[in-house]
Amino acid sequence: MTDPFVTPQDATAAAAIAAIGEELDLFDDWMQRYQYIIELGRTMPPFPAEWMDDAHRVPGCQSQVWLEMTARDGVLFFAGASDAAIVSGLVALLLRVYSGRSAEEILATDSGFLRDLGLVQALSTNRGNGVEAMARAIRHAAAQVGA
Repeated sequence: MTDPFVTPQDATAAAAIAAIGEELDLFDDWMQRYQYIIELGRTMPPFPAEWMDDAHRVPGCQSQVWLEMTARDGVLFFAGASDAAIVSGLVALLLRVYSGRSAEEILATDSGFLRDLGLVQALSTNRGNGVEAMARAIRHAAAQVGA
């Protein structure tokens, strides 16, 4: 079985946010950015079907979103999936920032970057609320581990 957990491609959460911002800036409009985000979702590791249940579901999302976390040597790794293409891409963005980080780094990385990048404003209200709910779920899981 392929490891469903996302490994970081950037050295820090801040570096991931900066890289995402640079990548989004390459596109002229939000339709192109949406297509890029959808493509990101397609690069996610396969999410085990047995985790697509209520225990893994993120509340507050219009689409169905599932998350799982594991700790390895003091570092938290996340796996995620959604039943909607654009939301899968948003999950991929969040996991690029948060997966493979310590609980301390996750908690120190406020989800305000989603607004700073213009993502929340460019989405429908329900999707914007949903992506913020995903970030809250990730930060809550990190807080539980760090407690």
